[in-house]
Amino acid sequence: MSGAGAEGRRAGADAVRPGAAGSRAGADAVRPGADAVRPGAETSDNAERDELYARLRAYEGRAAATAGRGRDPVNEPMIRHWCEAMGDTSPAYRGPDAVAPPTMLQAWTMGGLSGHTDGTGRSAAYDEMFALLDGAGYTSVVATDCEQEYLRPLRPGDQITFDTVIESVSPRKTTKLGTGYFVTTRTDVYADGERAGTHRFRILKYRPAQRTADAEPARRPRPVINRDNAGFWAGVAEHRLLIQRCTDCATLRLPWLPGCNACGSAEWDTVEASGAGAVFSHVVMHHPSFPAFAPDGDGGPYAVALVELAEGVRIVSNVIGVPYDKVRVGMPVQLEFLVTDPDLELPVFRASEGC
Repeated sequence: MSGAGAEGRRAGADAVRPGAAGSRAGADAVRPGADAVRPGAETSDNAERDELYARLRAYEGRAAATAGRGRDPVNEPMIRHWCEAMGDTSPAYRGPDAVAPPTMLQAWTMGGLSGHTDGTGRSAAYDEMFALLDGAGYTSVVATDCEQEYLRPLRPGDQITFDTVIESVSPRKTTKLGTGYFVTTRTDVYADGERAGTHRFRILKYRPAQRTADAEPARRPRPVINRDNAGFWAGVAEHRLLIQRCTDCATLRLPWLPGCNACGSAEWDTVEASGAGAVFSHVVMHHPSFPAFAPDGDGGPYAVALVELAEGVRIVSNVIGVPYDKVRVGMPVQLEFLVTDPDLELPVFRASEGC
């Protein structure tokens, strides 16, 4: 909910200028968060004695995927679906001169549920490296962050190709999730043979930390509060869900941004949400196990939803009150404020199985 989100949505040249920083894989609401996976000290065995690390480093620079090809050209339907899901109404992404939102860069390289069936999927080297980690007991994985660089806009009709390399493997690190290795892959994306951008994706391949009876209870990640979203969190503290409203064109926006994505105005006030909404879309998080997100404390599956409020804006949050496998699109929900620990209160949405 920070102003950084505006950069990914800004229309025109600024949004696709060479070297523009990409958005981080912002699933803070659906993953353990930066604090849980931030590299800590190395384990008692130093890097020189870490034989596994020496073997893993041999994979740096090797191909993870070669001559990959997007399953579809850049196309208007996918752009429209993306913008609808994100609530992005920028005119740059529609009409005869439309470009794709820069943050869709990775979407054009994905193989879907069936993967890439034309032989351009993961390389043998990539599978070998992960088999090596699995064999050593580092069987769990969590995405930690991503970085994107945009070099040219993508337009409907562009045919996407890409190459992916294993860019780096970190020395063994200890994090709150457990001990493991950070693996970074770099994907260079091309549009009709011209380099269009770079996508770096980093994961932690780790051995889960053992919980002890006297261990400190797991806490949810802390929200990042800055000058752009401080008013939102001040409202939460008062049990009010505040939506920004542009005072020039009256467009509502959530998450909070420093400027209106409809008219560009920096002037705004707020309206309080009624609290009524419906599930617009949802996912069920199975892995990694993270106790703070599960009502039973065992870190089991939990539902994360994109809730459409009665006012027309959407917010990512948890759905409570029903089992995770009972959440469905269109389910009515009602705003509540959940105290997750003495220092954190969050807006969540309650449903009932009778809905």
